[in-house]
Amino acid sequence: MQTAFIKTPLGIAKIIGDEKGISVISVSDEGAISTAIPAILQESVSQLNDYFEGKRKDFNFKLNPSGSEFQQKVWIGLLEIPFGKTMSYLELSKKLGDVKAIRAVASANGKNPLWIVVPCHRVIGTDGSLTGYAAGLWRKKWLLEHENPNTQGSLF
Repeated sequence: MQTAFIKTPLGIAKIIGDEKGISVISVSDEGAISTAIPAILQESVSQLNDYFEGKRKDFNFKLNPSGSEFQQKVWIGLLEIPFGKTMSYLELSKKLGDVKAIRAVASANGKNPLWIVVPCHRVIGTDGSLTGYAAGLWRKKWLLEHENPNTQGSLF
């Protein structure tokens, strides 16, 4: 496994992966930025930088997150939420075939190991409210505004 740390508008992103794909992308408020990016991580770093610069709406590098079968199913569902759109936990549960699984879906959403790339930030409360976000609600708000076509360009 290789690791890189890059500066983003939301903090220091940690990227972990190998030849099988990227397994973790997380963010924190502090950390040392990598002076050299391992070759295996360069494409993911480039695409993340493009996203933050407003030049990219989706990602096409190989992913390899670790999780249960149910978590993987939820994360695949998250990948289907288009850039600039949101979905409620209830809508996501229905889409995955079990409206009663809303708490399990929310839990799997919260365990998403691939910050931004698997867009768990696009899931909101049924009433439109910003609900729990492991990276902090202020980051969720920033990401949704960054992806909103009505506010794009106003953040930079």
